[in-house]
Amino acid sequence: MMATLTHDPALPGNDLLLDAYSQAVSGAFEAAHPAVVHLEVGSDRAPGGSGSAFFISPDGYLLTNSHVIHGAREMRVFLADGRKLAAELIGDDPGTDLAVLRVSADEISCLTLADSAAVRPGQIAIAIGSPMGFQQTVTAGIVSGLGRSLRGASGRLIDNVIQTDAALNPGNSGGPLVNTLSEVIGVNTAIIRPAQGICFAIASNTARWVAAWLIKDGRIRRSFIGLVGQDVPLLRKVSRHHHLAQETGVLIAGIENNSPAARAGLLEGDVVLALDEAATPTLDSLHKLLTGDRIGERAIVTFLRGVELRRHAVIPLEMPDLS
Repeated sequence: MMATLTHDPALPGNDLLLDAYSQAVSGAFEAAHPAVVHLEVGSDRAPGGSGSAFFISPDGYLLTNSHVIHGAREMRVFLADGRKLAAELIGDDPGTDLAVLRVSADEISCLTLADSAAVRPGQIAIAIGSPMGFQQTVTAGIVSGLGRSLRGASGRLIDNVIQTDAALNPGNSGGPLVNTLSEVIGVNTAIIRPAQGICFAIASNTARWVAAWLIKDGRIRRSFIGLVGQDVPLLRKVSRHHHLAQETGVLIAGIENNSPAARAGLLEGDVVLALDEAATPTLDSLHKLLTGDRIGERAIVTFLRGVELRRHAVIPLEMPDLS
């Protein structure tokens, strides 16, 4: 005898077709998508490109990726309700691959930036954007990993990047990665082309901090000391002799003329070990320490010259604007 499907009269017809996962994804999309826009850019240096962005405030501020708008001479956003608006650049930070735009419009929906420190592997992650120009596209997956690092266009590492298997394609860049509450947990930024299901988003806590400074100052201030370095292993006997806990340091391969490093008496061949007692086993770790609050402030560089341990004072300067 052939079995027949029965309909529970207590449930609406559509609910029979939606399990809890589907309801979570579709509900999050319905709540979030009015705040997501398709972004088109024009540049004198390259053919026009496109990406995604989303509103973070009711007064027209949008968050997107730096690489989407960098060098653009004009930008247009296409809202979910059909409006097409010109956008102006408020601030661009290639170091974190984030940028803030603004449009003049009324009745704008905006998204809330969640606390990305509360994100956990395995939770649902929903990406909204315009992959390959297909506007208002939603894909879903899970948070695959936390605390990843991704190298930005400036050469600096972007820390605390979220890894997800929610499908991303060109055009998704700058769009939101949201949780089931329609809160933004990340800004979609990159894919690994040969791989499947390995995509990345800048964590919302990073995005919140960067967006606030870009809205305030139009840029992120960082410091520099003017050296070119590479990671090198330390000789074991030298590490033991000086009681060093780290196994690597930063070999100075070059020094800019009249830079803070040159004025401090650092030389090519020196191996930097620490800045103000904070270990610098890698060049990236040194970059992390060179924050805006160090501009013009005296710091102590610990380094090896041959087998001799030395400490010199250095005064970092403000890094030129990369945007």
